[in-house]
Amino acid sequence: MYDQIEDYLHYLTIERGLSMNTRSSYERDLKQYYQFVVNQQIENWQQVDRYLILAFLEKLKKENKSTATITRMISSLRRFHQFLRQERYTDHDPMQHIDTPKKAQKLPDTLSLKEVERLIDTPDTRKVLGIRDRAILEVLYATGLRVSELIQLQLSDIHLNMALLQTVGKGDKERIVPLGDLAIHWIEVYLSDARPILVKKNPSETALFVNNHGKKMTRQGIWKNLKAIVRAAGINKTVTPHTLRHSFATHLLENGADLRTVQELLGHADISTTQIYTHITKKRMTDVYKQYFPRA
Repeated sequence: MYDQIEDYLHYLTIERGLSMNTRSSYERDLKQYYQFVVNQQIENWQQVDRYLILAFLEKLKKENKSTATITRMISSLRRFHQFLRQERYTDHDPMQHIDTPKKAQKLPDTLSLKEVERLIDTPDTRKVLGIRDRAILEVLYATGLRVSELIQLQLSDIHLNMALLQTVGKGDKERIVPLGDLAIHWIEVYLSDARPILVKKNPSETALFVNNHGKKMTRQGIWKNLKAIVRAAGINKTVTPHTLRHSFATHLLENGADLRTVQELLGHADISTTQIYTHITKKRMTDVYKQYFPRA
C-alpha cells in the first residue's frame, strides 16, 4: 500500500512540480494516515471507506490537533484519494462526502473612537513628515482603504471638490469612496505645505503620498511609520493599517450604517466578508452591558 503513496509523492514532484517542502508536508500527513489504516487491518486502498476516514479524523481531534491541522490533513487526503481513483488503484473516492471543518473566525482588532483620535492627533504637524503622516491616518480612517490601495493613489484619483477619491481594489475593481471634511482638510494641507517640499528631488512623481526622497511610499514605509506613531500615542495594542480599516467599518455600523453600504465602501465582493463586523459590534454591546448594568 505504501507503494501508492510513493507513486503519489513522485507525481507531486515530477508532474505537478511542487517544492520539496510541500512534498514533505504531504508525506508527513500520508505516513500518519497510512499507519492508522494499516492498524485497522486494511490490506489495500480499495477497502478504505468514508467511515474509516471519519474514525481517523476523530482520532486527530482526540489528540487535540488544531482545526488548521485537521483541515490540512483533509486536503492532503482529498488529493491523494483523487489520485488513487485517477490512476485506477481504486474505483471510488471515500473523501467525496467528507466536509472540511470551518475555521474559527477570529474577530479583527479595532480601536475605540478615542484611541483613533489619539492616534491621528499624534504626528507633529509642525513638521513636513508629520503633516504627511496626519493626512495618511486621516485618509485610512475616513475611507477604510487597504494599505495597498493607499500607496497606489495618484494625484488624479483625488477629487476634493466632490469630496471623493477613486481606488482600484482586489480583482482590479474600481470603486468611489467619499471623503470626510477632516480628511479633505489634511489632504489640502499636505498638498500645499508638505508634498511640494518632499517631491523637490523627484518632481515627476504622480503618487499622492511620497517619502522623504519624493518617491511613492511603500507598504513597509507605512507600517514602519505607523508603529512609531502608535508607540508615541501610548496605545498598547497591535495596530496595523488594517486596524484602521476594521475600525472604520465597525464605527460605521455602530452608528447605524447598513451592511450593504459598508460592503460597498470596503470593496468586499461578498457581503459575508463584511458580516464579521456585526459580530464585533454585538461583542462590544455585550461588553458595555456587562460593564454598566448593575445586575449583569
